Order: sequence, then C-alpha cells, then structure tokens
Amino acid sequence: MTTARAKLFPRIEPWLLDASLTVVLTVTGVVALFVYTDPSGIEYADADALGVALVLVITVPLIVRRRLPVAVGLWTAVATLPFLAVDYAVPTAALVLLIAVYSAANYASLSASVLVLAVQVTSSVAYTLVSADRHGEQTMDTGAGVIISGLLILGVWGIGRAVRSRRLYTAELEDRARRLERANDVEVRAAIAEERSRIARELHDVVAHHVSVMTVQAAGARRALHRDVDRTADALEAIEEIGRSALAEMRRVVGVLRTPDGDDRGAQPATLAPQPGLGDLDTLAEQMRDAGLPVDVTIDGEPGPVPVGVDLAAFRVIQEALTNTIKHAGPSTAAVHVRYLPSEVHVEICDDGHGVAAALEGRRPGHGLLGMRERVALYGGTLAAGPRRGGGYEVRAKIPYDSNGAMSR
Repeated sequence: MTTARAKLFPRIEPWLLDASLTVVLTVTGVVALFVYTDPSGIEYADADALGVALVLVITVPLIVRRRLPVAVGLWTAVATLPFLAVDYAVPTAALVLLIAVYSAANYASLSASVLVLAVQVTSSVAYTLVSADRHGEQTMDTGAGVIISGLLILGVWGIGRAVRSRRLYTAELEDRARRLERANDVEVRAAIAEERSRIARELHDVVAHHVSVMTVQAAGARRALHRDVDRTADALEAIEEIGRSALAEMRRVVGVLRTPDGDDRGAQPATLAPQPGLGDLDTLAEQMRDAGLPVDVTIDGEPGPVPVGVDLAAFRVIQEALTNTIKHAGPSTAAVHVRYLPSEVHVEICDDGHGVAAALEGRRPGHGLLGMRERVALYGGTLAAGPRRGGGYEVRAKIPYDSNGAMSR
C-alpha cells in the first residue's frame, strides 16, 4: 500500500514545495493588491510600489520557513505592523501568517513556538482592533473577530505541534528499525561464520579419515608389491580414488575458510573417526523417538558412490530439521524421505505440528536454517523450508555431486 501511494503521489522535495508556495502566494498577493474588491464595500488604499514591497516583505521569508521557523514567525508578525498605518488590500496576508505559525509549531521547540504564537496573536488582535475602528461599516462584531482570529491561530499551532509529534515518533521508529536491522545483520553474519567454521572442521575430519584410509592402503600395497601384483594394483587404484575424493573435500574446506566471515577461533581438535552420514539415519531416528518424536524413514533408490561430504551435509540437514521439530512443532510426528539419483541426493523432512515452526513464514531465519543453507550451498545445492498446507513444516534439499571418482562410505 505504501508503494502504491508513493507511485501515485511522488515525493516532492521540501525546498521545491516551499519555493512553489512562496511564489504562488507572492504573485497572488501582488495581483490582489491591485484587483481585490471587498464584498462588504470596504475601501482600501490604492496599490502602489510601497504596497508591492510590503507584500514581498511579508511573503518571501516563507521560503526558509523550515530552516528558520522562529525567525520567519516573528518576522511575518512584525511585517504586518505597516498595514496598521496604510490600509492595503492583502487578503493573502492571513494565510501567510497561519503558515508561519504552523511552521514554528512543527519545526521549532515548544518554548520557541509558544513565543511565535503569542507574538502572532498579539499582532492579529492589534490589526483586528485597528481595522474595526477604521472601517465602522464592518458587519462582524469586533469581539467576535478577535476571538475567531485568536482561535484560528491557536488551532493551526495545535495542528503543527501534533504533526511534529507524529514526525518525531515516525523518525524514532525508523531509526530503531535501522538499528535492529544492523544488529540482525551482525547476528546473522556471526551465525554464518560459526556454522562455516563448524562445517570446515567436519570436512577436515572427513579428509583426515580419507588420508588414514590411504595410509592403510599404501602399507598393504607395499607389502603385497612383490607377492601379488593384482592386489597391489587394486590397492593403488583405491588410493587414487580416495586421494581424489580427499582433494575435492580439501578444496571445499579451503573455500569455507577463505570466506570473509570465516573464523576458526574456538575450533575443536579434529578426530580421525568418520563423520555420520545417511547410513546412520536409523540410529538418528531411534534417538528422535527416544526424545518423544515418532519418525518414519523412507529411502528410494540405491545409494551410489555419494561423496562423504555430500553424505554428511544431507545427514546434518535431516538432523537439524528433526531437532527443530522437537523444539518448535509441539506434539507431532515427522517423516524423512531420502531419494538417491545418479548425480543428486534429495531429502525431505516434514512434520504435522502446529507450534512455532508452522508459523515461521515471513520471519527471519534462525541459525539452524542458516546452517542448513550453508551446508547445501557448499555443494551447489538448493534448500527450501516453510509451512505446509494444512499445517506442519517441511524442509526439502537437493544436493548434487559428481559421481565420477567419488568416494562413498
């Protein structure tokens, strides 16, 4: 709605608006000085150069009404005093004074705007009394004229103060929103950096496992070198395959650590034990059942030569999604569907809960979801998460891999 209003009513620069208002009132005031005729038959002084000068003196200062609201308010009040001596017809003068009062109320402090209000009311009362004495044929009672002019000026001043309060409140809300957005950005960057560091450590463990296997295979090949050539060839082929897989994982580790947000402070020591993978889903599902979340696991296709890093990323996505279900979905059940394709692994995790997780759409992602996205993006995959139709929450990820020379568990 705000965008539609912005398109329908484009924002005008304040200085351009003030300049246009000043020009219009100045031209109107000068023209009225020469052609205005009072409906009640009051005779005004003939227009001359002094009258034109007075119109300019009282009107032109409006161009700086935002920057110098108090000065403009006081000046316009003082500039009406010559009209007490020379009775020129300037019907725009009242509008100029009201704009000056409004500007002082809107852009000046309370005490300064009250000063302008008092001076303007005094000037208006003086002009009304002198005009009533000069033009006895006026139909309006003098007292009524004084009250009406005073109430009109006071009302405009009140509108200006209300607009000022609204403007300051809106500015405070916008500033608070900007500060919250900056704080949110810092928090998200910290969460991403922490997750990247954890991913790098886990990939380091994967590479360490590969290297340990290569060491064992190399030792076996050395012992069988002169006794069994075929066995030695098989061992060397396995070393080559594992080495390629380890090199690919090492490149990913370097890619994570080279990111600007990468931070290895607080890293835990690496271990030589392999990280979990999709082959450990039954154990994970059992752990979730013990925690009170019934989990149904479905696997389609035959596990091919899935790289260990992809296997680990898919497992972590499932683990994080089920953990979120336990935390946020309330009493529910979950289903995990894994589908193996020749060059992709698809995982889908859904629940039928109606807790916080089912109402996350449109809100900023938590750290768990950020971690899942980082893991999937590391291998060029995609991840989608959001509420399901009919209730519940679902997470779907597609992780591609190169099956040529990949090392599976």
